[in-house]
Amino acid sequence: MNLFSDEMRRNPYPLYDQLRSGSPALHYPPSDSWMIFDHDGVKRALQDHEAFSSVVSPPGNRTSEWLIFSDPPRHTKLRAIVTRAFTPRAVAELEPRIRALSSGLLDRTIERGEMDLVEDYTLPLPLLVIAEMLGAPTEDQPRFKRWSDVILDLSTTVSGSEEAARAIAEFSAVSVEMQGYLRGLIAQRRAAPRDDLLTRLVEAEVDGERLNEDEILGFFQLLLVAGHETTTNLISNAILCFLEHPTELARLRAEPHLLPSAIEEVLRYRSPVQAMFRVTRRDVPMHGQVIPAGKPVLAMIGSANRDPRQFRDPGRFDIARDPNPHVAFGHGIHFCIGAPLSRLEARVALPDLLARLTDLSLASDAPWEPRRAIHVHGPTRLPIRFAPGQRVGG
Repeated sequence: MNLFSDEMRRNPYPLYDQLRSGSPALHYPPSDSWMIFDHDGVKRALQDHEAFSSVVSPPGNRTSEWLIFSDPPRHTKLRAIVTRAFTPRAVAELEPRIRALSSGLLDRTIERGEMDLVEDYTLPLPLLVIAEMLGAPTEDQPRFKRWSDVILDLSTTVSGSEEAARAIAEFSAVSVEMQGYLRGLIAQRRAAPRDDLLTRLVEAEVDGERLNEDEILGFFQLLLVAGHETTTNLISNAILCFLEHPTELARLRAEPHLLPSAIEEVLRYRSPVQAMFRVTRRDVPMHGQVIPAGKPVLAMIGSANRDPRQFRDPGRFDIARDPNPHVAFGHGIHFCIGAPLSRLEARVALPDLLARLTDLSLASDAPWEPRRAIHVHGPTRLPIRFAPGQRVGG
């Protein structure tokens, strides 16, 4: 059983079904870790921080500053401060710029009648949005992508291997580079505040406490990786779903008010993040077994979102599914703080793509190559052909 082969990562769902019904809590000897496959078990691992710790990054590792790798009370303080900066109003105000960025990206390729959807659109769009949020120059987007690739490499290697040592060394070097870059931007904001996320991060405080420089860097790294990787995969996976289910695409074209529920169904059916990492604080009984204390645990979100005990006919892609209690953005105190932004980008991107790319089809019969990070789901490249359509609203 190789859960992480390209073939398996393109379509892990038949194996998920088999393991969920037979071994919902499974010991994986190659890494001496455990995997949880059922919806209730995954929800528990994500929200029960008394039994499952989120502190999975070794002390001293720069990723230990990340919000998602912290437990209360530190997590409570960090999240409260970040939430002050990452407000619903701040996210909603980005919509006009997201629309402009989306149109600009499509304008570059629309007349060709073909593109690599990932490289030409779904990858740069969220990176440009993040640059916009930070008030960073648009021309810094290639630098952001390079940084993000290095950070993602941390999750593509086996701990203790030479590749892992190289990835950690590269990440440390990039962290120093990012810290210098951020230090310059922070100094600018302190001297001349702007209406952007970075200014709000610098100024936000709870009980008299503000984020220090390392904590701001940690949030920037997390935003850079999670904020672009999740959204890139969400939009790419939506197009894959519609190409595989043309009747649902026709239904969405006929009933555009179904767009929000269609996005939720993509999140469930092809979850952009397939697994979240935890470590047991103590022995945890689950499904007739005991997960020993101190063991790494993978909460398999992609499997939970296909659990027939929670979802009627879970293997069917239904853009009007209701209810849809998926856990694609996590659950509990670590529910993804960027979920509203990711949903907003998808709400802008999908109507744009479906209006301007008509007669849409894959441009290659070759199986798509999965993204590098083993815990996410989506294509690295997706060549498509289309006939140029009309601008949204034009």
